[in-house]
Amino acid sequence: MTDTRPVNALTVDVEDWFQVGAFETVIDRADWPSLPCRVERNCEEILALFAEAGVVGTFFTLGWIAERHPAVVRRIVEAGHEIASHGWDHERVFRMDARRFGEDLSRARRTIEDAAGAAVTGYRAPSFSIDARTPWAFDVLAEQGYRYSSSVAPVVHDHYGWREAPRFAFHPLPGRDFVEIPVTTALFAGRRLAAGGGGFFRVLPYGFSRWAIRQVNGEGRPAIFYFHPWEIDPGQPRVDKAPLRSRLRHYTNLGVMADKLRRLVGEFRWGRMDELAAREALRATALAA
Repeated sequence: MTDTRPVNALTVDVEDWFQVGAFETVIDRADWPSLPCRVERNCEEILALFAEAGVVGTFFTLGWIAERHPAVVRRIVEAGHEIASHGWDHERVFRMDARRFGEDLSRARRTIEDAAGAAVTGYRAPSFSIDARTPWAFDVLAEQGYRYSSSVAPVVHDHYGWREAPRFAFHPLPGRDFVEIPVTTALFAGRRLAAGGGGFFRVLPYGFSRWAIRQVNGEGRPAIFYFHPWEIDPGQPRVDKAPLRSRLRHYTNLGVMADKLRRLVGEFRWGRMDELAAREALRATALAA
């Protein structure tokens, strides 16, 4: 019997434990090269987990990581996954102007493609930082030949969010095929709830994510799920000088994340963002017609 369930997007934001937004005020970028990198070992574990489940996904990778760990980037591609861009060094888009953003995109893409031996056509902004302040970012992405972005979180959040954005795929540039595919939200009592993964998946009961993905799939739409390599790594260094709220967000439930992921990838259908983007771009065009 043919499985008619929507194919959801399984995505990994490839950054190391010291590059996260929660620690950006206490760890200087200049110190990154001297800190112990754990991203390669964590990505290897994720690749093994995906292979065990027989699923493929998309790895949105920092150029900074690809420059220092090209072997793991190549292994991602060899395993059948899509390699895409997460920018150069996790600088949020709203802290750049269009020129700087273009330079960041170009540098990251060149480096990732050199490491991967594969073309990069997708982008995810660090911390979902394309929002109401930065609609010009879509023009820059399209001009550089990107086919899609998954950079918008259509919710209210203290670190990010574009509340007015559509919940599902849309064409932000009239007359162009470029498509934005927001991270997943669910509806409850008329409100949007962040339900696309990351800390929400790690901290909240598994049943919440199952309910949210089932709701979105019940609407006939794919869910966009994301997580980070450091989220499966309970042995990572502790940043004791970070604010308590940041530490709680970052370290809670690291030890259970891998098992929750195994459960998730076994329960739903999963695929790559580039393939999903092609389908969603056609749907967005049809809905706009």
